Amino acid sequence: MKQSLQQAQTAALLTLLNDTQSPSQQSSSSTTAVVSRPGTPGPPAGATAPPVWKVLVLDAQSKDVLATVLRVQDLRDTGVTLHVQLHSNRPSIPDVPAIYLVAPTLNNVRRIAEDLQNNLYESFHLNFTSPISRPVLEELAALVAKDGTSHLISKVLDQYLDFLVPSPSLFSLLSPLPPPPSSTTTAVTSPSTSSTSALSAKVPHHTAYHVLNSPSTTEQQIEEEVERIAAGLFSVIATSGQIPYIRCPRGNAAEMVAKSLEGKIRDQILSSARGGGVFSQGEGGLGGLTRPLLVIFDRNVDLVPMLSHSWTYQALVHDVLDMRLNRVMVMTTEGGRSSKRSYDLDSKDFFWAKNSANPFPQVAEDIDAELNKYKQDAADITRSTGISDVNDVSQIDFSSNAQHLKTAITALPELTARKNTLDTHMNIATALLSAIKARGLDELFQTEEGIGKQSVAAILEILRHPPSSSSPTAEDKLRLVIIYYLSLAPNVAQALSKEDIAELEAELKKAGADVQAFGYVRKVREVMRMSGFAGGSGFGGGASGGGGGGGTGWEGGFGALSNRFTDRLKEGGFDNLLSGVKNFLPQSKNLAITRLVEALMDPSSASNQALQDTDEYLFLDPRQPRSQANPNTSPYVPTSTGAGKGKRMVHSEGIVFVVGGGGYVEYTNLMEWASGRGNTAVGGGGKKVTYGSTEILDPEEFLATLDSLGRV
Repeated sequence: MKQSLQQAQTAALLTLLNDTQSPSQQSSSSTTAVVSRPGTPGPPAGATAPPVWKVLVLDAQSKDVLATVLRVQDLRDTGVTLHVQLHSNRPSIPDVPAIYLVAPTLNNVRRIAEDLQNNLYESFHLNFTSPISRPVLEELAALVAKDGTSHLISKVLDQYLDFLVPSPSLFSLLSPLPPPPSSTTTAVTSPSTSSTSALSAKVPHHTAYHVLNSPSTTEQQIEEEVERIAAGLFSVIATSGQIPYIRCPRGNAAEMVAKSLEGKIRDQILSSARGGGVFSQGEGGLGGLTRPLLVIFDRNVDLVPMLSHSWTYQALVHDVLDMRLNRVMVMTTEGGRSSKRSYDLDSKDFFWAKNSANPFPQVAEDIDAELNKYKQDAADITRSTGISDVNDVSQIDFSSNAQHLKTAITALPELTARKNTLDTHMNIATALLSAIKARGLDELFQTEEGIGKQSVAAILEILRHPPSSSSPTAEDKLRLVIIYYLSLAPNVAQALSKEDIAELEAELKKAGADVQAFGYVRKVREVMRMSGFAGGSGFGGGASGGGGGGGTGWEGGFGALSNRFTDRLKEGGFDNLLSGVKNFLPQSKNLAITRLVEALMDPSSASNQALQDTDEYLFLDPRQPRSQANPNTSPYVPTSTGAGKGKRMVHSEGIVFVVGGGGYVEYTNLMEWASGRGNTAVGGGGKKVTYGSTEILDPEEFLATLDSLGRV
């Protein structure tokens, strides 16, 4: 992958937005350039040509797609002067072309036909986020033929853009739209239950984990969900432009998705060979020698990261604050009044790009350093221009020295933007600190770091008497208990007495927690133990620990440090806040999925257990002729050095996809391995890995999903 998935999706969107020739232009574009209307520039003839002014029409899903990669200014740069919702009342602008980017649904195409009938725009460029089905396309064609509006349609294209890319190496599929209020959809697609709980309000309207694991799910619903996931994952592959090798464990939803995806890729390869598919002959495509590895996992391979309390900045923000589509909502207090403020965090935010994967104390230290750098740069400006404050630019005497004007114009915009960014992260860090102190998140993280050393008595003591006078929420305590249970070795978990379980549940109930999620996890682990699915990687099974490794002596945790943090915030800075605290940061440690990916991408660095677990993974090569492909046999050829080692391949690029939801704890751990950051003993380094899942869930959303399954 020469470019990241985010760059590939952004490029596809920009190409779509810049392609706005009208039908009359298309018929004559080979001989002359025609403007779309008087006073409007025509299609760009070169890099410096101005864009065509246009309207962009979106639906709820495509709006989310654009929100993660493009800003309003990016839309304006392509000539989009107005972006509107498809199902809204819109005025007619008959002399401007319109670009539609919507999901291929019956409701959407009927509204498009209505817009055509009303002659809302000069020309219609119809783009669907995923391939439009034949029945829906026929419905559109019938409506257009009936109204006689086909001359207004410039083009109809499938764009394969039905996924979200909030970070360069992170993606998730689009969730289905919530059913209308009058719908009689079953509880599988809307995982609410008749008996309510404190967690019921946090259950997402649709999660693949609920659909694929609910006993009330029908065979047809499972097939439809697998097809939806495979179609979304195909869009990712089509956008990246590279045909991967596919690996997955056998006997679960991951295998079903992998086989469906392989079929879709094969069909497109045949179409591309005839000149009509989505794959080119370039590197990584039909003729490419360097191909990525796509590893598809079932979420049940390891639940611990989905519930862990983390200590990295991005995972903390996602867990503690209200974060969606890179937008974070934070409660701020100014002048004694509280209000909610939103902040956009993406790769264009220099501080977020640099620190999102760093531990929170290191982030606070970097805010201190950046603030000092800002103050120094601002002081240089004020000294050279003769003003007392960088905000008092109007006081500069430009008549005395024109150089002052040049200095101010050059430096002030960058300084202002940098200060705004630092203010944003100062407010976010303040909100995180409040939650850390109130809920004792530092102590919970420390406990989960060494969860394998804890006993039932120690967990009960934490539930009854939280350290440092903190007050963990009921959900925090429930997450801790489930992580403890999943981190026990199978024989230890099996030996856990009924009295121990009852005592843990009693303490959880006393704290106000619903224990259905705990009961569901115990039941599923027992089923998996009996079926032998867990294997070496396990259903938790001590594979993960708490959040990424055994710490190096917290010596009282973050409690004493937080007092200094609060005092420094009151003083308006982070000066020398965390000096000498780096010794408290946790060591690197691979989580279960990271260890399995390492075995598949870098076998020489992997453990024997991980190699044994992955040797029997299914191997699918969509470019291999069907006559030579046998998915029912292992791809490995026994050698003299041992079974399975003959075809262990080294891969430099990979896509890791989890069916059933993913989270930032797992994502951050995988990226650390891929980049080789921290302890070199963990392997990795020089690998380009993209992590994705059916949806990105915060710990409470996943806990609520487990709770809803426990009530079915």
